[in-house]
Amino acid sequence: MRIFILGGTGSIGAPVVRELAATGHDVIGLARSERSAARLAELGATPLAGDIRQPEEWIENIQAVDAVVHAASDFSDEMEAVDRRLLDVLLPALGAMPRRPRFLYTGGCWLYGATGDSIATETSPFDPLPAFAWSVPMIERVLKAPGIEPLIVHPAMVYTADSGVISAFVEAARTGRAMRIVEGEHVRWPLVHADDLALLYRLVLERGAAGSVYHGAAQDGAPSARSRGVSARRHRPRSSAPTQSRRNWANGLAATVSTSA
Repeated sequence: MRIFILGGTGSIGAPVVRELAATGHDVIGLARSERSAARLAELGATPLAGDIRQPEEWIENIQAVDAVVHAASDFSDEMEAVDRRLLDVLLPALGAMPRRPRFLYTGGCWLYGATGDSIATETSPFDPLPAFAWSVPMIERVLKAPGIEPLIVHPAMVYTADSGVISAFVEAARTGRAMRIVEGEHVRWPLVHADDLALLYRLVLERGAAGSVYHGAAQDGAPSARSRGVSARRHRPRSSAPTQSRRNWANGLAATVSTSA
């Protein structure tokens, strides 16, 4: 497949590019800088200069692709407007292609909110963390877009040996820095390794049924108490999150329990 990816140098996108290229797919990645272009080439993709904030400048260069993966976000205060404008340009262009392309949109476990002892499945209703509530109508828009084969993946909290929440705690414990841990025995983190998630993305692109939604998680939920235990055993300092931050985590990312992919 000829696949165009947005966010191909990010924590989700980079492993996806590597997985797709290693399995014979022709990957093109949007690069907003020379550094990003070099990284994409290193991963096995062909860089295409452009920025998600200015899709009209590069949209004509992605004709005749079989699939598009959207794994990009700058997590700024403008991310909703940026994503909306991107879809305003991207979806009509994809829908006008002679052959219906696949479009894989990245959501996230934080869209399900606090689930208590219940497991959030692909059919569970959304109860998103306020900061990310904007992505729910975006997902609905993608699923209803004409002329494409929509696919949605909701990743759990992504980690690798040197990035993500787990590695941050390990590094803090190793160096003796205070670990910022959200209090509460009920708080759990659904986790997935970036390489496992990349495999899911490839399989969804290759085999997923149009209109399907998938959760990418390898663990239902790892209690944050485990991290506190590591801190205590190592006699490291520990700090708690402010009340508002704690509330947001407890009602969003940290408390979500997701199914395995």
